[in-house]
Amino acid sequence: MKIVGTEGMSNEAIRAELDRGGRFVIYQYCISVVFMTFKRPSAIYFLRADEGAGGKGVKFTLLSVLFGWWGIPWGPIWTIQSIWNNSRGGRDVTQQIVASAGQAQAIPQARGA
Repeated sequence: MKIVGTEGMSNEAIRAELDRGGRFVIYQYCISVVFMTFKRPSAIYFLRADEGAGGKGVKFTLLSVLFGWWGIPWGPIWTIQSIWNNSRGGRDVTQQIVASAGQAQAIPQARGA
């Protein structure tokens, strides 16, 4: 998946920012078309320690509010879930990203041994 917010940052800079309290988050959005409702994750966003999570999730919340309600029966349910998730700052996936980055670095070393 694409990670937004790490452009131009080295791995060391990302690790330093994570140590200061930075994190990776995913927002949700919901779109409905009569009897079909889709709940999707956003790209992964890297939030620096001094950045708030709420501002980045506003566009996904607005998308859900405008287009999510209309599907029966999941539209209202998933729209409320998306709004709730985004209002709490998105879903923190820092541990999963750090773990997968660690595994990706360990695999080439294991093959070379």
